[in-house]
Amino acid sequence: MPTPRLGLDLFSLRSQGWTAFQQLDFAHAHGASLVNFSEPRFLGGTASDHLKRVREHADSLGIQIEVGFGSICPTSTRFLKEDGTAREQLLKMFGIARILGSPFVRCYLGSADERKGELPLEAHIENTIAACRSVRDDDGRHGIKIAVENHAGDLQALQLRSLVEEAGTDYVGTLLDAGNATWTLEDPLHTLEVLAPLALTTGIRDSRIWMEDDQVHVMWVPLGQGNIGIDRWTARFRELRPDLAFSLEMINLRSARKFAVRDARFWESYRDVPAWVYEGFMKLARQGEPYVAPEGEPVALEREEVAADLAYSRRLLGLV
Repeated sequence: MPTPRLGLDLFSLRSQGWTAFQQLDFAHAHGASLVNFSEPRFLGGTASDHLKRVREHADSLGIQIEVGFGSICPTSTRFLKEDGTAREQLLKMFGIARILGSPFVRCYLGSADERKGELPLEAHIENTIAACRSVRDDDGRHGIKIAVENHAGDLQALQLRSLVEEAGTDYVGTLLDAGNATWTLEDPLHTLEVLAPLALTTGIRDSRIWMEDDQVHVMWVPLGQGNIGIDRWTARFRELRPDLAFSLEMINLRSARKFAVRDARFWESYRDVPAWVYEGFMKLARQGEPYVAPEGEPVALEREEVAADLAYSRRLLGLV
């Protein structure tokens, strides 16, 4: 089995106000050999000369770069119309990826809001597939692939797998996000089993899930403090995809996201959830206990927790 690689999505350090070079230095100091600039803003500019300097610095540290941006679904609430069409935005990101040496561009459909609007989720999925297809044979892609993330409660794993297969697995794969799985009423281990074969990269964090006041509470928490079995998840991940980096995207919440699963109105937005998938999620919820988030100055706490999560990951992967 290949030596494990540790990665860091730089959204984890979103509050620090650091330059791209400072972020790379932090990742290197804490044992990461890969970073994902999951939003262009973290690069500090997209001029070619600047991107080349960023890559040179990453190369000097032995760090591989991945890149991404936001929604490619033109009907999503997350889509930025002012940045151009989905095709135009993808082509621009392919150019950035080419300079930085990223083999793919990460993007997503939207969020849980796409489950609640007048347009059905299925229509958003079709529009995302169309966006992917718009660049399939474009010379501007230069062989770079598209990694579609299960993002912020938008798609369950089976839905994302279907999207990728319909778009074309020769140039579209997934960003497998363990944390976002819990926002779609899934056990992250189920998400792993479904999406691992199509994954181009990962976004990993722990979750605590519990029942309280007839609602399911979900919090993203530091590694090892959840109840999804992150150690078992990691072991299975290493069995299924030893070639992929274990890349953290840390978003440690200070309050829980609540799902009113005992309210019939809640299910108007989740009629697509298979009962057997939901039962796996509820098994975790019934076993969970409430989580109390630590207090502290937010910016410093973010930095300290990311450092601690990287240290936990190095131990988990046997890198120390």
